[in-house]
Amino acid sequence: MQPQTPDWVRDAVFYQIFPDRFARSVTVPKPKHLDEWGATPTYHGYQGGDLIGVIEHLDYLQDLGINAIYFTPIFQSASNHRYHTHDYEKVDPMLGGNSALGRLIEEAHARRIRVVLDGVFNHASRGFFQFHDIMENGQNSAYLDWFHINGFPLNAYDAEKKPNYGAWWGLPALPKFNTGSPEVREFLWGIGRRWIDAGIDGWRLDVPNEIDDDSFWREFRRRVHAGNPEAYIVGEVWTDSQRWLQGDMWDAVMNYQFTKACVAYFIGEKVNEKELRPTALHPAGAPGAESFKRAIERLLGLYAPEINAVMLNLLGSHDMARFVTLANDDVSAFRLATTFQLTYPGAPSIYYGDEVGLRGGHDPFNRGAFPWHRPEAWDRDLLHEFQRLISLRRARPALRRGSFKILHAAGDLLAHTRQLDGETIVVAFNAATRHHKLSIPMQGVADDDTVFEEPGKPRSAQKVQAGALHVELPPRSSLILATPFPG
Repeated sequence: MQPQTPDWVRDAVFYQIFPDRFARSVTVPKPKHLDEWGATPTYHGYQGGDLIGVIEHLDYLQDLGINAIYFTPIFQSASNHRYHTHDYEKVDPMLGGNSALGRLIEEAHARRIRVVLDGVFNHASRGFFQFHDIMENGQNSAYLDWFHINGFPLNAYDAEKKPNYGAWWGLPALPKFNTGSPEVREFLWGIGRRWIDAGIDGWRLDVPNEIDDDSFWREFRRRVHAGNPEAYIVGEVWTDSQRWLQGDMWDAVMNYQFTKACVAYFIGEKVNEKELRPTALHPAGAPGAESFKRAIERLLGLYAPEINAVMLNLLGSHDMARFVTLANDDVSAFRLATTFQLTYPGAPSIYYGDEVGLRGGHDPFNRGAFPWHRPEAWDRDLLHEFQRLISLRRARPALRRGSFKILHAAGDLLAHTRQLDGETIVVAFNAATRHHKLSIPMQGVADDDTVFEEPGKPRSAQKVQAGALHVELPPRSSLILATPFPG
């Protein structure tokens, strides 16, 4: 039996938002002690972004071509990233509270934009009520079995001592749930369903592989899909993930293996090792088109087509240096990688601000404020390229739902094709720093005299000759060629 994955994700272009840093609305009351918008990001400082600010910029996202948003955590928390959850049923008041989320869902859906939230179900925080009850009441707490307690009193604050309870990566601020407890399981499954019923379109699961219990995730899927059979469930796993992607647990993962392959080919030996090293992307692997082809074909071979069609393909996130920074400010590497991302199977995900050239190294510098206050700093050419590529993807079904095949991979040159219902698109890349001519083999793809043209450039028409498309590629460039729409 083939996995069933949400159909809408095949047509989605995601935009990942870190709420504290995307947009700040003057209509949402805030504490006074905030960092200035656009200040150098710090581990603990707030800059005051909120959900109403997102609503006020939905026009921008719609103009970009976005039709799905993934938010990092939004529930009440004592951290700017909000992975330290205090209350899973309460949107952080600094973000506008539950009413702001309700309004955001309504206004996003009116624009046919889906909303996916971040589910932090592996661990809570010291401020989470049940854990706080244990700190207050010790062995008399009613919630001892909610966590992995190894002694009393709890060592929750002394940095020189290890916490005497299960904590994520040994961090005392992040006590791990005991997901073997029936009460904890019901609580977390209930949260999964509660926000689906409130109108969200899916969950991104934080470090879900650390809940090493397939039955937990199977029931989570059942509960979520009972509320919305088309809800998207995507896990944060940086490695191969066949175990969870058989159709009975999650639909997809954040495709960091795709990211890793793109770093190796499009950035190559110029990668900023200092910024790459703190992540699981290091080492990126051998450069060159041949290695890239092997990496991509291996990835596609790991999962059923229904899974590959909804993988969340990203070039950046809140957990890694921004791609342009990884490329030592080589914007051409990012342009090439983005062209591949937006012409590849699965759901592309854009990290907020990347489309205007926002820079930033590893945490916390990858979480800078969107520069609404400095429009002169935007890379307008890059933004227009994003708009063009997203528009092309949304206009051409083959780029969203077509077959995928690599036609050429040698040295610095790569070409692939997407095909669907008589529509054929060919995409070629030159990652070298010199001009190249390329003959793309078209046997089994298109016949001699089949006409291709660059979308929007009818004078660029050329024919397949002697079983090949013959193209010229300037240094560090890509080319998209397409047959006219069928009929």
